[in-house]
Amino acid sequence: MRINICDDDKRFRITLKKVVERECELLGIECEIREYGSGEELLSGGLTADADLLFLDIEMGGLNGMETAKELRRQQKGTVLIFVTAYPDFVFQGYEVHAFHYILKPCEDEKIKRVFHMALKETGQLKEQYYLIEQKSGVMKLALSKVLYFKSDRKKIKAYMKDGSEEFYGSLSEMEGILPSYFVRSHNRYLVNLNFVTKVEGRFCICGEEELPVSRGSRQGLLVAFARMMLR
Repeated sequence: MRINICDDDKRFRITLKKVVERECELLGIECEIREYGSGEELLSGGLTADADLLFLDIEMGGLNGMETAKELRRQQKGTVLIFVTAYPDFVFQGYEVHAFHYILKPCEDEKIKRVFHMALKETGQLKEQYYLIEQKSGVMKLALSKVLYFKSDRKKIKAYMKDGSEEFYGSLSEMEGILPSYFVRSHNRYLVNLNFVTKVEGRFCICGEEELPVSRGSRQGLLVAFARMMLR
């Protein structure tokens, strides 16, 4: 997914980029994020035409957000446009350029996440991800967002969800290279979904209210991945 951020406040650009990058990582969406400090820089860069999503500060100096948005619409009508503003009155101007949504400054990370997820649905990016399980009767799709963790037992793997489990033949090592990055090895027999991990301590972690083992070899990687999620 190609995302542009155009805002003359560098600190806000950094914050916004971190939140968006982390959400893409958790959702398994590959993204390329470009930053611009002005409307002139954005338009002269020649890169707006291939952006799927643009966060645009409407109160920038120089070529302001509305002028930038109008020119953008002449170049590329398909870009999903999200206004960033400190003044609610500016939001209504978004209808003229078909702005999808807006974010009011100052804003919390949760607000950015909510609007970003709405934009992902609009662009068709936010789709359920599945792992295909081959069975004698056919192929079954396993929704990854519902999987707390995978556990291996010899040649079999069991996927644990809140509402049940599914067992199939496979290899955790092979799955690890296929699954989204939010699935992390906590033990040679466990792959946990970081979205459900609430605590990592000593030789165990809490995943979906269950206590799962953490091996010495996997502990450092799990701690780094867990800390990265918490920090962002």
